[in-house]
Amino acid sequence: MSSTNNHINYIEFKAKDLVEIKKFYTQVFGWDFTDYGPSYTAFSESGISGGFEKIDGEIVNGALIVLYHSDLEHAKSEVIKANGKISVDIFSFPGGRRFHFLDPSGNELAVWAEV
Repeated sequence: MSSTNNHINYIEFKAKDLVEIKKFYTQVFGWDFTDYGPSYTAFSESGISGGFEKIDGEIVNGALIVLYHSDLEHAKSEVIKANGKISVDIFSFPGGRRFHFLDPSGNELAVWAEV
């Protein structure tokens, strides 16, 4: 299945304990997990792809909606032109690159592209 520009493509949650969170979602909902290092696990079999990032601090906003766009720089410039604010500049991760932005109401979302 190919990714479509400007569509919600991924949801990312925060977690205090990845072992516990994987056990919970596997037991309750039957999700499958793939670990990407000690602080990240991706899930599947949930209806939409997503992942959990391990954090030590307080979880304030537990979900991050991630959009896809094949031209990350173009998407970033469109966010800025529309008076959005870049909260995390473009960075690389295994399989892609992404940035985070705040919409005019302060909601944080992210946009990613494959490498």
